[in-house]
Amino acid sequence: MATLYRAEDQIEIPDRLPVIALRDLVFFPYMVLPLLIGRPRSVVALEEARQGNGLVLLVAQKNPAADDPGTQELFRVGSVARVVQVSPLPDGTARVVLEGLGRARIRRLTTTSEALRASIELLVPRETDDTAPPSREAARLASGVTRLYAEYARLHERIPDELPGVLGSEGDRLRLAHLVSGHLILPSLEKQQLLEAEDVVRQLTLLGELLLRELEILRIEAKLDRQMQLQFGEDRDKDFGPGLRAVHREPPSEESDEWEELDDALRQADLSPHARERAEKELSRLRRLNPVAPESAVIRTYLDWILALPWAGRSLDNLDVAHASEILESQHFGLTEVKERVLDHVAVLSLVQEMRGPILCLVGPPGTGKTSLGKSIAEALGREFVRVSLGGIRDEAEIRGHRRTYVGALPGRIVQGMRRSGTVNPVFLLDEVDKLAHDFHGDPGAALLEVLDPEQNRSFTDHYLELEYDLSDVLFVATANTLQGVPEPLRDRMEVIRLPGYLDTEKREIARRFLWPRQAARHGLGRDAVTLASETVDAVIDHYTREAGVRELDRRLSRIARKMARALAEGSGGPVHVSPDNLRELLGPPAYQPTDRDQANERVGIANGLAWTAAGGEVLDVEVAIVPGTGNLRLTGTLGDVMKESAQAAVTYARSRAEVLGLSPHFHETVDVHIHIPEGATPKDGPSAGITIALALISALTNAPTRADIAMTGEITLRGRVLGVGGIKEKAVAALRAGMRSVVLPAANANDLELLPTEVRDQVSFTLVRSMDEVMEAALYRSPTRHPRVQLPPDLGAPLSHG
Repeated sequence: MATLYRAEDQIEIPDRLPVIALRDLVFFPYMVLPLLIGRPRSVVALEEARQGNGLVLLVAQKNPAADDPGTQELFRVGSVARVVQVSPLPDGTARVVLEGLGRARIRRLTTTSEALRASIELLVPRETDDTAPPSREAARLASGVTRLYAEYARLHERIPDELPGVLGSEGDRLRLAHLVSGHLILPSLEKQQLLEAEDVVRQLTLLGELLLRELEILRIEAKLDRQMQLQFGEDRDKDFGPGLRAVHREPPSEESDEWEELDDALRQADLSPHARERAEKELSRLRRLNPVAPESAVIRTYLDWILALPWAGRSLDNLDVAHASEILESQHFGLTEVKERVLDHVAVLSLVQEMRGPILCLVGPPGTGKTSLGKSIAEALGREFVRVSLGGIRDEAEIRGHRRTYVGALPGRIVQGMRRSGTVNPVFLLDEVDKLAHDFHGDPGAALLEVLDPEQNRSFTDHYLELEYDLSDVLFVATANTLQGVPEPLRDRMEVIRLPGYLDTEKREIARRFLWPRQAARHGLGRDAVTLASETVDAVIDHYTREAGVRELDRRLSRIARKMARALAEGSGGPVHVSPDNLRELLGPPAYQPTDRDQANERVGIANGLAWTAAGGEVLDVEVAIVPGTGNLRLTGTLGDVMKESAQAAVTYARSRAEVLGLSPHFHETVDVHIHIPEGATPKDGPSAGITIALALISALTNAPTRADIAMTGEITLRGRVLGVGGIKEKAVAALRAGMRSVVLPAANANDLELLPTEVRDQVSFTLVRSMDEVMEAALYRSPTRHPRVQLPPDLGAPLSHG
């Protein structure tokens, strides 16, 4: 084991390393390069390095044509490199990013395994020795190499102009020598001589000599090019007289035509000042490059993106509030809060003419019209509409774009969407923002912070463009099923509007006005060919769907339309009337049956809870069974940690109130409590079932039945206080849909009642509670008595008979 010292780290290098042979390439320390590894020995060596310490020895071949070089066909000095990243490719090869750490000499090369392995000794230049005095000669040589390489890069068309500034590092002569050596366009043999130099002074001396030679060659080539251009120009003027000279014009080349087209497009484009400056600079670089050079295509694609983006063009807003209201009402039923917010925005625009676009987040169950509402907003405002789906995106570059150094780099989805819109003020829909993921590639949710921040998106920077782009005029609309998957900083930047789900009356109206006419037209049914009774729609809603939105209802109506189209095609003449009696034949047996909650004698140990999920609100039963045992608590139903803690808090509350409930203080020592929340396969979590669990537990312990027409939600504390919870609107709608006549809510949620739909407030009564005693008073048929349901031993002071 040896130690490799560098300015920035200290690395332990083993005495034996796997070897990868390189064709026509000499790898230097400090270089970071991607390589394509495909030969069997190299693949095995790479795998050994990955399973080991991640280090490998890179050695150049003497004969680049050798496909499987032997021990005598490799140079004896190479570079120790660290494997930074490995990306397997479909053809069995791998794209590997390697970082050079230092030089090493091969003492012994073995091929006993499938991979080459070498015993090595590190070559540490004297320049890295802390005890060595500074070398004035090395400093002078380094300064000369830096100056020569800058001129070399300026004359050589394959070397970027900014590279010398990146490579130069004052005081780090070793790094300068290696990086300049690696970025010279030289034969492999000469590069190998640079790698094998015994010290920094020798390496810098060789570099200076090679750079002087290469500069002389480049100057001669440039001089010959100028002389040839001048000679051809003079000869042409001599060969053609003044009259013919005006007639004779060489046809312009395709490249010159292309440059002229780009130049004209740049002059005509309404670019921002910094974008114009950058585009003109890139076009100037493009003119100097060989058209077949790879970088030429990269620059051309970059210029195409700059020219295709809207920098100043905008849609003329329709500021008629009545028109916007008519559009929204004609395409969506209900959704009053969203419509009011859009109309407010239109009204303000009509007064001030210009304002920053709002950032709305529509949160609601699937099928409630969030995505289609974004398109309606664009139509109401007279703007272009762009939709970008964020579901499953886990790479930050999907939002901000890839840097142009990567092959096939493109801007992010935000810039791509702006290009599709063609204007600077579209309605931009970010669909499924709660489905964003994150991993080692980065967090796309963090990248959206700049996009959705009104104070920052005026100067949004895409990694591909590297230009500031103004997004402040864009009206962003995000959609989500729940806010649980949205990061808190991102949620703070958006104005959240909740869509609670549709009531049955709203579904009936949506089916009559939108769904059925659309399905009838889609299936070729005339206006009077098939009629659908309102009772039929009610039956479909009650017995064939159970959802907060209308997607399943739309699918059921589509199936009815298909059956009717088939009947008409088979010749059943005359108008067809679909009644509820026909549904079993058209849709099969009912998928859902009404739940019977009216049997009071079976309501001991059962309570109706309210849950809020990504699919909307739901009514769920909480069941508690008390059996003889030793004091165990069992929780089933795929419960999360928070819900399990709520159940434990409910048990502790019941124990603390044992005397008031008529129970022995030690009842918990002789019974087991089993709490189950159907459906077992559906994950459940959250604190809002606390009072429901506590009520079902007290009902089971005291043999007091619960009311079947009451549902409840709220968090319970150890002292029996009831705390506020979220999702009240969704839960109240679910209670009405399930036929509940009363709902018990925490007093802390009193203000949420004002936001409920009028139909819910009219048909459901709400009881506000602050303590568990009030919950028991509202939801139990009788107050708890001293007649426990479970038979307890006589020594605990409890009666032997059931109540």
